[in-house]
Amino acid sequence: MTGSVSAGHGSARSLLSARVVRSEARLGPAPPVRARLLARLAPAAVAKAVGSRRFPLVAPSWPEQVERPEPERRVGLDYDTAWARRYPVRFARALLLDNITRPLATLIAAPDVRGLDGLSSDDAPVIFAANHASHLDTPLLLSCLPLRFRHRTVVAAASDYFFDRTWKAHLFAFSLAAIPIERTKVNRRSALLASELLGDGWNLIIFPEGGRSPDGWGQGFRPGGAAYLSVRTGRPVVPVHLAGTRQVLPKGATGIRRTETTVTFGTPLRPEPGEDVRRLGERIERSVALLADEQSSDWWSARRRAASGTTPPLRGPDVAPWRRSWSLEPAPSRAATRSRWPLRTGADATTG
Repeated sequence: MTGSVSAGHGSARSLLSARVVRSEARLGPAPPVRARLLARLAPAAVAKAVGSRRFPLVAPSWPEQVERPEPERRVGLDYDTAWARRYPVRFARALLLDNITRPLATLIAAPDVRGLDGLSSDDAPVIFAANHASHLDTPLLLSCLPLRFRHRTVVAAASDYFFDRTWKAHLFAFSLAAIPIERTKVNRRSALLASELLGDGWNLIIFPEGGRSPDGWGQGFRPGGAAYLSVRTGRPVVPVHLAGTRQVLPKGATGIRRTETTVTFGTPLRPEPGEDVRRLGERIERSVALLADEQSSDWWSARRRAASGTTPPLRGPDVAPWRRSWSLEPAPSRAATRSRWPLRTGADATTG
C-alpha cells in the first residue's frame, strides 16, 4: 500500500517535471527575479499598467446618453485674485519687482521721479490716478512708488483684456497684483472688491481714461473709476502724470526704444463735503493736466496758468487727427526741463 502511494507521488513529480521541461523547451528558462522586476518597472510596462487602470488617474468616461455641460471658465470679472495677495505670493512678487522690474525700468525708461515729498504714509491707503499711454505705465509706476507703498498696492486692470484667458489672469495677478475691473461702466462686483481692498489697507493704481491713448493725447477721465471709489471710501486720490512712456512703447508697437521718462506725483485730493463723483473726477483730471503742464514747462508758469484757468487740457486740440498728431510736441529732454521753481541764480548755486 505504501509502495503504491510512493509510486503515485513519484509519477506526479515526474509528470510535473515533464511539463516544466516542455515549457522550458518552448519558452526558454525562466528569467531571474531581478530581471522580472526590472521588466515590470520599464517605462513601457508602467505606461501599459497605468493605461489599464485609468480611474482615478485620469478622468472617468462620460455616458453617451447624458449631455455634457460646458466647462466653467472663471475668467474676466469672475476670476478670483485672493491667492495673489497671500504672503508667499506677495514675497515672490516683491522679489520680482525689486530685483527684475525696477532695474529693467531704470535701464529702459530712466525715470525722473518728482513730487514724492508730498506723499505721506499718513495718507495711506490712497488711490493713484494716472494718465495712460503705454503698457509700460503700470510697471514703471510700481517701480517708482516708495517702499512703504510699493508692496502693498494692487492694480485695477481691464477684465476684458488682462483677464480674458486663464494664463493671462494668472500672469498679471501674480506679477502686478492686478484685479479685474469693468472699464466701460461701474460694475458692482469690481467696485466692491476695490473698496474692500482699500478698507483692508491696500493702495490702488487706476487709469481713469479706461485705456491707452491712441495718438499720444489724453482721453477724458471716466468718473466711474478713481472718483467713484474715493467718494465711496473717503480715501484720497493722488494724481500722477507719466511723460515719455509712449516714446518707449506706444500702443500697437512690437519693439521697445530707450527714452527718458518723468513720473510726477501731485498733492493728494480728498472729496470735499457735498462733492459728487462728476465734480471730483473733473478735479482729478485738472490736477493731472497741471502736472503735465509743469513737466513740459516749469512749476511757476504751470501754477500761473492754473490760477487763470488756462492750463492746456490733456485731451489736446479738437481738430482733425492729422493736425492733432502735428500738434503733439515730443517729450522734452531732461536737460530742457531741469530748471524748476524756485529758480536759482549763479550766486545761489555757488553758496548752496
